[in-house]
Amino acid sequence: MAKNWYVYLLLTVTLMACSKREKADLIVTNAKIYTVDSTFSTHSSMAVVNGIVKELGDSVYIMSKYTAKKVVDAGGMYVYPGFIDSHCHFLGYGLSLNKAMLSEASSWDEVVARLVEHQKRFPTSWVEGRGWNQNEWKVREFPTNELLNRAFPDKPVYIVRIDGHAAIANNAALKIAGVTASTRVEGGEVVLQKGKPTGLLLDNAMELVRRIIPKPTIDEKAAALQNAQKKCFAVGLTGVQDAGLDVDEVLLIDSLQQSGKMEIWVNAMLNPTPANYERFISKGVYRTNKLTVRSIKLYADGALGSRGALLLEPYSDDRGNRGLQVEPTEKLDSLCGMAFKAGYQVCTHCIGDAAVKLMLDIYSKYLPAGNILRWRIEHAQVVDRNDLPRFGSLAVIPSVQTTHATSDMDWADERLGSRIKNAYAYQELLLQNGWIANGSDFPIESINPLYGFYAGVARKNLEGKPDGGFQPENALTRKQALCAMTIWAAKAAFCEDARGSLEPGKVADFVILNTDLMNDELPAIPRATILKTFVSGKEVFGSNAFSHGN
Repeated sequence: MAKNWYVYLLLTVTLMACSKREKADLIVTNAKIYTVDSTFSTHSSMAVVNGIVKELGDSVYIMSKYTAKKVVDAGGMYVYPGFIDSHCHFLGYGLSLNKAMLSEASSWDEVVARLVEHQKRFPTSWVEGRGWNQNEWKVREFPTNELLNRAFPDKPVYIVRIDGHAAIANNAALKIAGVTASTRVEGGEVVLQKGKPTGLLLDNAMELVRRIIPKPTIDEKAAALQNAQKKCFAVGLTGVQDAGLDVDEVLLIDSLQQSGKMEIWVNAMLNPTPANYERFISKGVYRTNKLTVRSIKLYADGALGSRGALLLEPYSDDRGNRGLQVEPTEKLDSLCGMAFKAGYQVCTHCIGDAAVKLMLDIYSKYLPAGNILRWRIEHAQVVDRNDLPRFGSLAVIPSVQTTHATSDMDWADERLGSRIKNAYAYQELLLQNGWIANGSDFPIESINPLYGFYAGVARKNLEGKPDGGFQPENALTRKQALCAMTIWAAKAAFCEDARGSLEPGKVADFVILNTDLMNDELPAIPRATILKTFVSGKEVFGSNAFSHGN
């Protein structure tokens, strides 16, 4: 009898202790949580309330203080703030998933064969594809459309190079678009051979054909966005910064988020169109808990792979060519002035050193010393030595893509010669302001942010080459690489107050990995498994293998 009274008393005390615990919606316990806060602290447990981080501490403390409907026992695994891609084409990626994927084709013949096969399986009125890259072929020369014309004599074809700055159209497409040997485009080129178009269109010339391709419907764009979101969650991305959107696309994203159909955070960089100015820019910053609209996306030049990047000196492998300035200086200046007056951030695509210099010159007219406007240079791929310190003096943020270095390293020296030492200089760029933002530019590169982490730290491709790393003096540390895809990526979009680290009061966006990014062997990192992804404390990817109620 006495024993029964003891058990009853023990249960009563336990229940009373439980009743005094604070209620949380989610507890993560038995983990190594990298908070990425100012001291880079780690904890073993975290409580989440209403989608916000409530408190972190050791597991005994958190479990004794809080009770929750859902408890995730991480089994000793590793938790990080949700990864943020600071420069990508989120909608474009979603739309590209329905097109022929050409990025791994080893020759022009294989590109055309893939298009033929894709059309057999998914016939469309226009044949579209993306990802071909002549620099990965045995013969590194731009193809002509002759093979396309034979494969598709009557159906129009338009396929975009991997960098998005060149395309090849067949004769059927050129005819519909009215493109001839006499067609001229400012900031672009219709490439000719023996006085006739080869089908190759560079930079602004691409628009001649692109503008006549039937546009996707709103429903198709909505489906593409949701499909892209699903893919992002699967690789641990909880936030994306889409580099170039039109007004209807931003409004669609906003409506999908408001209706609960999209959970991912989006920083929308606006194309500098009259419609975007009228709806957004003229009215100032627009921000919800899932959407940020406060920047415009400009283009200064093309891409290195298609010899469209604007260089101070001619290409080493094309001595008569310095690349393309895709917008007049006066227009770029005017758009920067407009953004400055509206309180908007400017994010300009600059691959070549001349493009970087051009935009720093323009930026310097608007950016006072000590400014906190965070205007950005996107890519900053080749930077003249004299211009490096200007990033710091003007407080201009380099927004880079570390996988570009390992994707380009086998051929970039052919374009640049000795200037290759001024390219992909991520550590030097980081030192100018003490921080840097990293993204992928997907679908140009892989959507997987861990590839960017690995490329930034190891300076190697996924095959582990080169042995000593490509220009390893510009490698990032592991801490820098993690910050660049979390807190610094958020900071580059003025959202570090709400996301980018796991601290009390911030949004509970986080991922659970089976790999310790700070300590495990580097080759293990690109092979790491995303076990779970959470957005605002809600599981959006993963199994329930180590979750239970409480």
